[in-house]
Amino acid sequence: MGIAEKCRPKDGSDDGDGDNFRGQKRKNDTHGSTSDPDARLHRNANGREAKLCYMGHALMENRNGLAVAAKVTHADGTAERRAAEDLLAAQRKASGRRITASADKAYDTSDHVAKLRAFEVTAHVAQNDAVNKTTGKRRRSSIDKRTTCHDGYGQSQTRRKMIECLFGWGKQHGTMRKTKHRGIAGVSVDFVLNLIAYNLMRIPKLAQL
Repeated sequence: MGIAEKCRPKDGSDDGDGDNFRGQKRKNDTHGSTSDPDARLHRNANGREAKLCYMGHALMENRNGLAVAAKVTHADGTAERRAAEDLLAAQRKASGRRITASADKAYDTSDHVAKLRAFEVTAHVAQNDAVNKTTGKRRRSSIDKRTTCHDGYGQSQTRRKMIECLFGWGKQHGTMRKTKHRGIAGVSVDFVLNLIAYNLMRIPKLAQL
């Protein structure tokens, strides 16, 4: 979730209007928000532009596509996996039984899968066995046939894509695209309200099935 503010140098110097920074190097230790120290620079999917933002993480149950837990963190390269581990550990404890968790191939790392198994969470993670462009060797996935041979794994891979509807709705109709709040606490409340609104919108549709 982006914040409605431009990035400025922390030393108070002037490097332009805060929007056009082509050719300039901007890092979290040199640049940031002048009013929100919790916000972090993070590159978007194409990797070309870094913006001040937070990362909102949601846990969705895969039967009806409803959000059941959420967390907002600083934006960095491992925040998604760390947040997933925290949310799933709490969900496993609350359920009182082993649960499954589906995710895309970005979560196919040996340490992440090992932590989920330690929590008694079965990792239905998409296999990342792509060929390394530098070495030409195929990457070894942490998910083997002991997991992929079950019908539940295939079902999880299909159902996990429903979470895109949650974030898509929040960006199009809610306030996930650019929050006006400051600090993780305020942004967290805003994020949870978006998830509640999505659930309230979806529940009547489920009742008609």
